[in-house]
Amino acid sequence: MFVFNTLILIKVQIITKGENILEKSNAVRFIDAYNKIDYQLRIQYNFKRSMSFSDMIRKAVVMNHIVRKYEDDLIDFGRLRNAIIHKSNDKFLIAEPHTDVVEKLEKIAKLISTPPKVIETSCVHDVFTVSYDVSILNVIEIMAQTTYSNIPVFKDGVLIGVANGQKIIDAFGDYMLKGGVCSDFLNNKTIEEIVTIPTSKKYYEIASIDVTVEEIMNMFFTNRKLLCVILTKYGKMGETPVGIITSSDFMELNKIVENY
Repeated sequence: MFVFNTLILIKVQIITKGENILEKSNAVRFIDAYNKIDYQLRIQYNFKRSMSFSDMIRKAVVMNHIVRKYEDDLIDFGRLRNAIIHKSNDKFLIAEPHTDVVEKLEKIAKLISTPPKVIETSCVHDVFTVSYDVSILNVIEIMAQTTYSNIPVFKDGVLIGVANGQKIIDAFGDYMLKGGVCSDFLNNKTIEEIVTIPTSKKYYEIASIDVTVEEIMNMFFTNRKLLCVILTKYGKMGETPVGIITSSDFMELNKIVENY
């Protein structure tokens, strides 16, 4: 029995070419899942064929949430693959991995090759929008009534930004520090003036309804200031939003990945 980093157990089993196997062995299932991951990552990120599996995993970590989540496992599975296969002949298998190991790799392969679409989950919330010329006070009242803290703002049918409760508070604080009058800020300023304030990094994104859970999670990972992702049919600015996902949904998205 061999042990790889206390995670992977395999038993030696010589599989001859003449063996008649009605069902796929664990070794064959393992190699199939491994090859599926190898192929998908090379296609998705245009990795060279000469790049080793472990190097490919380390590069994909910054681009793919699933790879990032299972990085250590994938590196270990790459070593296990080399132990299972004799030299470069995929048909000559010299070891049989444990069923739990095979099932875990198959799950990762499924997540990478056919990840769930976020629109099919319960994380997508209804969208309430406001016009650009609505006063700050009215927006605050709408947030209180609907409990929505992120509300897309439209002008002439085009999304110009997202009204966010914290952003409004920040803008209000800056206004008061400069000697502003509270009533003027609430009644005379429009939400357009808040959502169009330049920021160092975009705090909302737009995505199509085909976006996957993995892609959404990667958006929140790569942009720590991201507050929400607005879903439209094609992911275009001028389209009507069909749903919204906020940073508070991240834990639920992670559960979806765990249970997929």
